[in-house]
Amino acid sequence: MRNFNRLIYIQMIDTDIENFIKSNTAVLLYFYNDNCAPCKILRPKVQEMIESDFSEIQFRLINAEHYPATAVQYGVFSSPTLLVFFEGKEYIRESKNISISELHDKTERIYRMIF
Repeated sequence: MRNFNRLIYIQMIDTDIENFIKSNTAVLLYFYNDNCAPCKILRPKVQEMIESDFSEIQFRLINAEHYPATAVQYGVFSSPTLLVFFEGKEYIRESKNISISELHDKTERIYRMIF
C-alpha cells in the first residue's frame, strides 16, 4: 500500500517529465494550483482511487502556477487537470468538473488491458 504522505510533487525539468512518462507504463499527472478549491477537494479522492484500484499508476502532482511552461507544454490551461498516460501515450484528459466515477471507469478500461 502506498504512503501518500510522501507524495511526490514535480520539481523536474520538462525533459525529466517526458522521460518519466516514457519509462513508466502508467502515469497520472495532476495539475493544480494553490488557490484552487476544487483541486484541494479532488486530490484526496484521486489519490484514494489510485491507491485502492490502480496501484501500478505512478501519480505526480504539478503546481501549474510554479511550473507554467510545463502546464503549457501539456496543453493545460485550467485547474485541476488530470492527464493519464499508458505506455507513453496520453489516453485520458479531464479538466475542471471531474467525476471520480467517470475517471475511474475510463481508467479501468485501459488499465485492465495492460495490467
